[in-house]
Amino acid sequence: MTQQVPSTEPELTGVRNFRDVGGLPTVDGRRVAYGRLFRSGHLAHATASDAAFLTSLGLHTIFDFRNAADQKLEGADVELPGTRNVNLPLTDPAHGAEFWTMVRDGDLDQLRGLLADGKAANRMIVSYRTIIKERTAEHRQVLHALAEDSVPALMHCAAGKDRAGLSVAVTLLAIGVEREAIVTDYLESNAAHRRYKVHRSSSAASAYTPEVMELLSPLFDARAEYLAAAFETIEETWGGVDAYLERGLGVTPETGERLRERFLD
Repeated sequence: MTQQVPSTEPELTGVRNFRDVGGLPTVDGRRVAYGRLFRSGHLAHATASDAAFLTSLGLHTIFDFRNAADQKLEGADVELPGTRNVNLPLTDPAHGAEFWTMVRDGDLDQLRGLLADGKAANRMIVSYRTIIKERTAEHRQVLHALAEDSVPALMHCAAGKDRAGLSVAVTLLAIGVEREAIVTDYLESNAAHRRYKVHRSSSAASAYTPEVMELLSPLFDARAEYLAAAFETIEETWGGVDAYLERGLGVTPETGERLRERFLD
C-alpha cells in the first residue's frame, strides 16, 4: 500500500505539539501508516479552524490523559462531531499539587531548593517510571480500544509530551516500531513551535529570568533519559517488552496482530 504523506504540517493556532505519527519504521521493515495515530497538547483552546482541521481527520477517538486539575486549569477539550472523547488520567490531581503551585508561584530561592542539582530531572524520571509501573490498567484499556475500533486516534495530555508521549511510545512498542524511532518521535516535542509555554503567576520579568527558565527547563523538556527510564522500568519489572505487553497490558498475539493491521502499511 502506498503511504499518503502529508505535504506540510498543519499550523494550528490553539493546539500545540500536534503531529501525525505516521512514517515510523518497524523492526520488520514496515512503517506506521499516516492518518491513523496523532498526538498533541490539549484541545481546550482549539480555534474554530483548528476544530475544522481536526474534524477533517475523521478521528474515531480522542484519548485525554489529563487529570481533573489539568482540566480545571485549561478547560475541557472542544467537542468534535462524530468523535468519542475518552478521559484516562495518568496522574493523580493531588499528587504534586504543592510542587506545581511552587513552580508557578515560587521565588528564585524556593525554585533553587526545589529544582536545582538535578532534582527537577529526577522528578521527571520518577514520574515516567511510576506511570509505566502503576498505570497498566489505563494503557491496557488504550491498546485494547485501539485494537477493537478506535482508529484513527489522537492522544494528548496538557503539553503532549509526557503522559501522551509515554502512551504513544507504549502503542508504538506494541506494533513493533524501532526503539530509536520511538525516541526520535518523542524528542520532536522539543521543537520551538511545539513546546509548551511556561506559565508563572507573575508576569514580571523576574519571574522569567534566565536562571528561572534554566531551573524549570527539565520539567518542560522532552529528554531521552526520561523515556530511557521508562524502557528500563519495563525491563526491570517484566523482563522485556513482550512480557510487559502480555502480562502487564494483556496484549495477546491476536491483539497484537489486530493492532498491526490497524496501524501499519
